[in-house]
Amino acid sequence: MSESKRHKQLEIQHTDDMVDYISNLPDCILHHILSFLPTKEVVKTSVSSKRWKNIWASVPNLDFDDTLLYASEVDCQHSSESTSFMNFVERILRLRDASAIEKFRLSCRVWSNAPRISSWISSAIMHNVRELDLCIFAEDSSVIPQSVFDCKSLVILKIEMDCVIEIPPRISFPFLKTLHLSLVTFLDDDSTEKLFTSCVALEELVLLDCDCGILKNFTISSLTLKRLTIDDLPVYEPNDCKIKIDAKNLTCLKYIGYLSNEIFLSNVPSLVKACIHIPILHGRQKEVACRAVDLLKGLRNVVFLKVSNRTMEGLMYAGSMLDRFPVFPNLTHLVLTMEIGNFTFRALMDLLNFCPTLQSINLSEGFDRCMRLGENDLIWLLYARVLEKMDVWWCKTEARDLKKRRDVRKELEIIGKSSAACIINFS
Repeated sequence: MSESKRHKQLEIQHTDDMVDYISNLPDCILHHILSFLPTKEVVKTSVSSKRWKNIWASVPNLDFDDTLLYASEVDCQHSSESTSFMNFVERILRLRDASAIEKFRLSCRVWSNAPRISSWISSAIMHNVRELDLCIFAEDSSVIPQSVFDCKSLVILKIEMDCVIEIPPRISFPFLKTLHLSLVTFLDDDSTEKLFTSCVALEELVLLDCDCGILKNFTISSLTLKRLTIDDLPVYEPNDCKIKIDAKNLTCLKYIGYLSNEIFLSNVPSLVKACIHIPILHGRQKEVACRAVDLLKGLRNVVFLKVSNRTMEGLMYAGSMLDRFPVFPNLTHLVLTMEIGNFTFRALMDLLNFCPTLQSINLSEGFDRCMRLGENDLIWLLYARVLEKMDVWWCKTEARDLKKRRDVRKELEIIGKSSAACIINFS
């Protein structure tokens, strides 16, 4: 036997031994390994050996995604691939054993098959699913069965669906800790408020591009909520909707959007971290700026605050509203995702007046190339209250100008020597 053939046989034997070794592992470990694969790949393992024949039928995670079917311009509504996908899902659910489903992820287009897809979700509910992740391209809200809102096993629920979400009269989420809603349209104040109050164990709520245009006034009330994200960036026109946040254990808030809805933080004494991004809308600068000031008033107890450049620029339009700007007595860490220029530097100076215990500022985009700082401004900045640390980055356009970097660094270090408490870090 030639050396190459002998080497090949050894490789095959080694592979077989490895397969046998894996096959001897307990079901729970095999399930864990298979949980990292799409369901289509999991099913293929059934032909590996007798040991693997039925393992797939009890794998805890199911992941169905028809994205590849409509990646091209093929008419997937009537394609054989679409029919094959639907038949595959139904076969997997029909042959599955009675074990619980840990995670059920479904991403698909509905077309005219809402009842079939609804039955798949109902099947996951009957298997006591703990995490339900639905990304459904549908115009018919009935694709979400009402049993979803009365699922006592759910811990994580994620729904992405560009249509009205119909909230049934009965809602029961005794163990739901994470709720993500994307693109949905809320129908009325009462049902929307009831949805949030029925999540008695909720810790994280994410509202992404949701339509509140029909709503007028509702409250997100929760005794357990810790993290809240609201992202309504695509909505340009102002709404009359007022959203009240009543969450005494909320610790982290992230807001991105034009403040088309008014947001009031009425009861958030535990809030310590906030990230705010409010772009400027031409024609609505003053209105948005006033709403931004109202939002920032509710952040007065935060320890960490991250503010975007547009938010800072927008505050320049607040006018007399700045007279009622809140003091941040606990704020120690401030991050500005902005390039500091002559216009925004003054806004920064005004903001620091309201931060008496600030310890560090992170200027993540550095200074504008045309920035001209006077010595008095620098001294004022370095002596600002109890400021201890400043991280400074260079603008990308100036990164190669070594002489300018040396000159500015030398100037800052000379002035910085007058403040023993302040540390300046250059990056």
